[in-house]
Amino acid sequence: MGKKVNLKRGHKVSLALLIGFAVVAFWRGTWGLLDMYLFPNNFQLSLWVSVLLGVIILVSAHKLITQLM
Repeated sequence: MGKKVNLKRGHKVSLALLIGFAVVAFWRGTWGLLDMYLFPNNFQLSLWVSVLLGVIILVSAHKLITQLM
């Protein structure tokens, strides 16, 4: 088995902040790319398509998870 690492509280906070920053940076980049490439000349259509795709993915994931349980 792997060796368990005991981190001090300061290190845990630093690691949590680093991970939080990485997540925010990833999503900021993703949204920026969607703004540039998903119907760049029609902002409202881009938003609606994004919402629709998000709902389809969430519903599909929910159905898959309930089937696996």
